[in-house]
Amino acid sequence: MVSAVVLMQIKRDAINEVAQRLVALDGVREVFSVAGRYDLVALLRVADNAAMATLVTEQIRDIAEIEETETLLAFKTYAKEDMEAMFSVGFEEEA
Repeated sequence: MVSAVVLMQIKRDAINEVAQRLVALDGVREVFSVAGRYDLVALLRVADNAAMATLVTEQIRDIAEIEETETLLAFKTYAKEDMEAMFSVGFEEEA
């Protein structure tokens, strides 16, 4: 799996519409409306680099209300669930 974070600046009054369009795309896991330099942050997860390229450079790019993006490609993903599973190896709960 390949993961990425996309930071986006959106045209005024289009944030909700763009967020809904993004979350409907295959590979977009979550979209956050945020304060600060960017308006939306999307978390992407797809099978491989080719799928990521299609999602970012074709599908997301086709949304005209997105004015600017910055894509952060993840090298490694850490998740709470992964860490809990790793540290619970060999652990048995007492009855």
